[in-house]
Amino acid sequence: MRICGLVAAFNEESTIVDVLQGARRFLGDIVVVDDGSQDQTAAVAERAGARVIRHRANEGKGVAVRTGLSFVLGQDFTHVLFIDADLQHNPSDIGLLIEKARDGVGDFVLAERVFNKESMPRSRYYANTIGSRVMSKLTGTPIRDSQSGFRLIRSDLLRPLTLTARRYEIEAEILVKLVRRGAKIERVAVASTYRGARSKMRPIRDVFRICMLTMRYRFFCRA
Repeated sequence: MRICGLVAAFNEESTIVDVLQGARRFLGDIVVVDDGSQDQTAAVAERAGARVIRHRANEGKGVAVRTGLSFVLGQDFTHVLFIDADLQHNPSDIGLLIEKARDGVGDFVLAERVFNKESMPRSRYYANTIGSRVMSKLTGTPIRDSQSGFRLIRSDLLRPLTLTARRYEIEAEILVKLVRRGAKIERVAVASTYRGARSKMRPIRDVFRICMLTMRYRFFCRA
């Protein structure tokens, strides 16, 4: 396995170093797409050893992921490891995804967070729970964390995909289109940490939008 990490980041100078340092224990190559940050995200990521691709203006997470994929999939990496830049996921858990990919039979390893109403913002809990139920119905496979940005996917499965998402629906688009192509999903349970920082995602509005776009990806768009 030759794995490249891909991190889409927007104004994450306070957390990006911890993400990159943790990921370095498992990954030799990491690409950070700085999506028009107004802070020092790009400079800090470069000093931490990542290859940085910059957007001059903020274009949305989906566009940032697509920019990163256009570079990574042009190289000879066998897998892409997606992880968010805000430390909601513990980079130490990357090893769990790699182990699952090596030992399992899945094409796509999805890190699913364990949701607890007592330890996470209520709006996020209900938005993700509802979104996951919708995703499960539309894909015909159980999905417990439809918005997880923490996943390990074979490069040869990603290359044929036609991706159009511009914002947070990118995770749903990739998942739906891979399932449509017959990809088998493996899962690992991981913890999620909420550090008090305000999420850039608007839970109710964005999850409703994602659900509507998921129906479009499932029934009307090319895979």
